[in-house]
Amino acid sequence: MRFRKPLFAVLLVGAAAAVVLPVRSARQRQVASPWERLETGLELGVLQAPHRSGQGDAKIHVLRIDPHRFALRLLNASAQGQRQALTAREWSRRHGLVAAINASMYVQDGLTSVGLMRTRGHVNNPRLTRDKAVLAFDPRSPGMPPVKLIDRGCDDFDAWKTHYDTFVQSIRMVSCRGENVWAQGGEEWSIAAVGVDRRGRLLFIHSRSPYTPHDLIENLLSLPLGLAGAMYVEGGPEAQLYVRGGGREVELVGSRGTSLFDGGENQSAWPVPNVIGVVRR
Repeated sequence: MRFRKPLFAVLLVGAAAAVVLPVRSARQRQVASPWERLETGLELGVLQAPHRSGQGDAKIHVLRIDPHRFALRLLNASAQGQRQALTAREWSRRHGLVAAINASMYVQDGLTSVGLMRTRGHVNNPRLTRDKAVLAFDPRSPGMPPVKLIDRGCDDFDAWKTHYDTFVQSIRMVSCRGENVWAQGGEEWSIAAVGVDRRGRLLFIHSRSPYTPHDLIENLLSLPLGLAGAMYVEGGPEAQLYVRGGGREVELVGSRGTSLFDGGENQSAWPVPNVIGVVRR
């Protein structure tokens, strides 16, 4: 979404049967897993949100990524000769990515992130803003986690920044103490987010069903994700997630929002200038 103003200011109940069914084993009673294994270290989950949206199917898609098997890449139109925004699918096809998600919101020039965004060999935005979340990857120091979601409310960014080459700053959704830090109320829209779980796996999150950010966070915290932290990366029709792995191809795009976004029900991916991509190690 082109940044106009700070957005931070703003299951099947069976019918009673008339027959006696045999007692099922514990294994048979288990609920089917929402996770589909695409490749080792790469899983796609379709989870039913416990709190429904006023619109849509209330399904949240989560790509769970083992950062020891897959690496992240930051791709910027500002670093390309043609300075051309692309859809997540196009970024993936052009650069051989397994998956891609929005990197962050951007300003009116159509290229520059609203906060700090830099990688090895290119700086999209050198300015660290007051936003609390910074995704760091591309470690330069041995022994560092391959991905670190820095919470500037708990972590010393100056200490961490010497250990990584790539940084993407955006709005914090869940604090390091597991708290929903987004105010209640406001508009509803489709949302793309990036998170980490308590095992250090990366989560690419996409909800086409519109929610306020606060309500989406409440859903994420209620789901069995083991969510340790998350940051907002895009909203409305531009929010997208593309996955191509294990013989599967999935493209998810944002629907319409409310008054913050123009147009009706969106069905197509919009070009975006910055994406976080996933490649096999």
